[in-house]
Amino acid sequence: MIVVNVASECGFTPQYQQLQELYEEFQDKLVVLGFPSNDFGGQEPGSNEDIQTFCSTRYGVQFPMMAKVGVKKQPHPVFQWLQSKALNGKMDTEVRWNFHKYLLDEDGQLVQSLPSSVSPFDDVVLEWLQD
Repeated sequence: MIVVNVASECGFTPQYQQLQELYEEFQDKLVVLGFPSNDFGGQEPGSNEDIQTFCSTRYGVQFPMMAKVGVKKQPHPVFQWLQSKALNGKMDTEVRWNFHKYLLDEDGQLVQSLPSSVSPFDDVVLEWLQD
């Protein structure tokens, strides 16, 4: 599973297309979960419906998109868990911008935290999917 905080008006927004391609290519063993958030630079101002429409029409997104959540300001419980070693048992992390990616194994355990600049097609992601 890849959990990623997303935004429609970000320099990393084109990663939607890469995430969708990854989702299609590895759909037998991968789920991508997009969590829109307006916590970074106000780059996700739209409603949940606006976000869904943007993602599907602009990037053909078919992977599950959640409702808009807090990541940094009043973090949603998912992001509280992902960012706290005390909760996830693996590592403390900090989401610094949109399109931060978390890799989770088939048991839902946190495996790795990847910053926004790491492409969904980076070797670290592809090697993880090949294991």
